[in-house]
Amino acid sequence: MQIPNEKLKEALISDGLIAPEAFDVVVAEAARLGHDLPQTLISRGIITKSYLDELLARYFGVGKANLFSQSADEKILHLLPEEISKEKRAVVFKKEEDGSFGVAMEDPSNLEIIEFLHRYLGAEIKPYLASKEDLNVGLSLYSKGEVEDFRRIIEENVSASLRSRVSGEKEAAEELPIVAVVDNLVAYASSLRASDIHLEILEDGILARYRIDGVLREIMRLPKEVHPAITARIKLLAGLKLDEHNRPQDGRFRQRLGKDYIDIRVSIIPTFYGEKSEMRLLSASQTPPSFEEIGMLEDHVKILQDNIKKTFGMVLVSGPTGSGKTTTLYSVLNTLNKPEVNIVTVEDPVEYNIKYVNQTQINPAAGITFASALRSLLRQDPNIILVGEIRDEETAEISVNAALTGHLVLSTVHTNDAPTAIPRLIDMKVPPFLISAVLNLVIAQRLVGKICVHCIESYKPDSHLLELVKKQMKELGLEEVYKPAKIFYRGKGCSSCGQSGLKGRIGIFEMLSVDEEIGKYIAAPDFSLDELRKSARQKGMLAMFEDGLRKVERGMTTIEEVLRVIRE
Repeated sequence: MQIPNEKLKEALISDGLIAPEAFDVVVAEAARLGHDLPQTLISRGIITKSYLDELLARYFGVGKANLFSQSADEKILHLLPEEISKEKRAVVFKKEEDGSFGVAMEDPSNLEIIEFLHRYLGAEIKPYLASKEDLNVGLSLYSKGEVEDFRRIIEENVSASLRSRVSGEKEAAEELPIVAVVDNLVAYASSLRASDIHLEILEDGILARYRIDGVLREIMRLPKEVHPAITARIKLLAGLKLDEHNRPQDGRFRQRLGKDYIDIRVSIIPTFYGEKSEMRLLSASQTPPSFEEIGMLEDHVKILQDNIKKTFGMVLVSGPTGSGKTTTLYSVLNTLNKPEVNIVTVEDPVEYNIKYVNQTQINPAAGITFASALRSLLRQDPNIILVGEIRDEETAEISVNAALTGHLVLSTVHTNDAPTAIPRLIDMKVPPFLISAVLNLVIAQRLVGKICVHCIESYKPDSHLLELVKKQMKELGLEEVYKPAKIFYRGKGCSSCGQSGLKGRIGIFEMLSVDEEIGKYIAAPDFSLDELRKSARQKGMLAMFEDGLRKVERGMTTIEEVLRVIRE
C-alpha cells in the first residue's frame, strides 16, 4: 500500500520534515537503489515507521489495528484458516457492533482481498491498517502449537529416514524425509527469530541449538544415525564437497520461506564425534536498518552523521564477535550509498547484498586476503572503502594510507571500548601521528535485549540492584555523575517473547570523536590511555554503560541486560 509520491511529499513538507528539493533527491535515490520510497525515508531517519503508519491510516481513511495492545479474539481469529491468513496477510481480530468483522491488513486498500474475505466469512469487512509487526503478533496466535508441530514433523521424517534403505551420501541428501527435516529446522528457526542454527554431533546423538536474541537455546535432540544424511543435505545445498570430512568447509545457499527468501551461511567443521554444522540466517530482502533502529539516540546519531560526511579519514567500530559491528557499518553504507560516490568493500563474509556497492568476499585459498583485496580495490577509484576487519599490520597500514589519500575508510577492530582502539592500532605498528591524522571516529558497542512491548512493566529497583549499578559506575570512575533512576522497566514474560520478557536486540554505544585536541593526546610521545579517556569524557563522551542506563530509563532495555553485556 502506497501513498502517491506527491501526496507523501505534501504531507512531509507540511509537517516540516523535509524540504521539497531534498524529497526529490530521496525519490531519485530510492529509484536508483530499487528500494521502497517510504522505507528509504525511514532508513535515512527522515520519518519513523509509526509516523508512516499514521499517515497511511489517515490517507486511506481506516483505523489502526494495534494488536500489540489490543489482543485479538482467538475464536474470531480461527474463522479464517491460518494458511489463508498468512497468504492474504490479513488477521480477523474482532467482531464489530454492526456484525461486520474487523480485519487487520497490511494493505486495507486491497479490494480484491476484502471481497474474498467478504465471500469467505459471509459478512461485511471493516479493514484496519496493521504494520508487519502487528500482523506477526496476530499470526503468532495461530502458532501456539507450532513448537509441537515442528517437533512432530521433524520426528516423523527422522523416523521415515531411519526406515529407509538408501545408501550413498548424495542419495541420502536427496531423500524426501531428510529434505523435510532440514527444511523444517530452518523454518522453525526463522519462526523463532533465531540468528543461528547449531547442529552438534555428540557421543549419543545430535544436539540442535538455536541462537535467539544472542542466547543459545537447546531445541531438540535427534538420533545419531541420521547425522550423515543431514550433514550431506546441508553440504549439498551449500555447494560443498560431500566426500570431504576432515577439513572445514564454508558455503551459503538461499531458501524460500513463504513469500520471503532467507540467505543461509554455512560452516562445517570436523569435531571429535563427527562434523558440526553451523548455519547463520540472514534475511535476503532486508535493507540495512537506520541508526535509530539499531538503537542510537539523537546525540550519537548526530556525532556519527557529522563524521561520515567527511570525504576522507577513518571510522572504526569496535566490539567482540556478535556485537553488531557489521550491521552498524551496513547502516552507514546505506546512508552513504549515492550516485556520486563509488563504494567498494572487502568482507568475510558478505552478509548483505547492497545494490550499487561493489562487494568482494575474501578467499585465502585463492589468495584473496583483506590486505591483497584492499590493495587491488584502491585501483578501482573508490571514494568509500569498507574493510571487514583490521586484524594485521599489513591491512592496518594499507587502510591508514587509503584514509590519508582521500578515501573514507570504514572498518572494525576487536577492542573492549572506544579509546582502547588507539593502542590496538599502535600494536599493529601504525605510528601514533598517523592515527591522529586519519582517525575521525571510534564507536564501541554491545547488543542488549529489547524489552518486549507486549508485557513491559515499570518497577522500583531494590537496594541490591542499585548497589550493583553503583559498583559498576565506581569501576568506571563515574560514580560522581550517576543519579539512580526511581523507576526501571522490564518485561513480565508473555507468549510473544517466549516468557523471557525480551524480544529483539538494540545496541549500546560509546563514541570517541577525534578532534584536534584528542589528536594531540594520541600523537604525544608520552601517550596515556587514561589521559585520553579523561580528555574524551571532558568533551562529553559517554561510556557504554551510561548509554545503557539511558536506555534503561527510557524503557528500551533492562538494567540486568546492560550489566550482563558490560561485564562480558
